[in-house]
Amino acid sequence: MTTLHREHPTDEHTHAHGPDCGHTEVEHGDHVDYAHDGHLHREHSGHWDECEPATHTEHGGHEHAHGSDCGHASVPHGDHVDYLHDGHRHAAHDGHYDDH
Repeated sequence: MTTLHREHPTDEHTHAHGPDCGHTEVEHGDHVDYAHDGHLHREHSGHWDECEPATHTEHGGHEHAHGSDCGHASVPHGDHVDYLHDGHRHAAHDGHYDDH
């Protein structure tokens, strides 16, 4: 899955993320994203990037239904909620789940 490289403007992001910052940590490949203000940030070369997928990637074979009582951590993401499951963020979309 390709990820866009969009730098988060520093004037909008004065908060330093880390293990004790209070935001949800999301393992994402070779780095950690932090859920903040409805989107995910990652540290990159001394600044923070938005860490969003560039394409629509369906997660096939997903039989578990996510919801408020499914036992997986939820992360607000734009206009929906992602659920952390098996090292991925899943979001309901048109009768299936997408990897985010």
